[in-house]
Amino acid sequence: MKNALNWFEIPVADMTRACRFYGHVLDTTITPDTMCGGQMAPLPYADGAVGGSLFKHDDLQPSAQGTLVYLNGGDDLAPFLERVSAAGGSITLPKTEISPEIGYMALFIDSEGNRVGVHSPN
Repeated sequence: MKNALNWFEIPVADMTRACRFYGHVLDTTITPDTMCGGQMAPLPYADGAVGGSLFKHDDLQPSAQGTLVYLNGGDDLAPFLERVSAAGGSITLPKTEISPEIGYMALFIDSEGNRVGVHSPN
């Protein structure tokens, strides 16, 4: 098994708002579609790599508790966190070194109230 994680879904209450938020934070266009009994908007990922999506479904509720997903913050967390703030998210743990070998992490609350992590080497 190459990766323990294969796919993740971030629950959303308002798909338009969430696509706008994550589109700004990830510097891309996020486009929703109807599937699996709800609205799903895939986040960017390379073929064969771990992927995920925003998902609006009656059975899912955004939350700051529960499983914590870490997004790829690129080479340095600073620009990523600036985009989180500019998009209306709130940084709950600023850029923090995990270790020199592992890099840095931060936590934020997204437009939907989810607690999300972000990681980078610098």
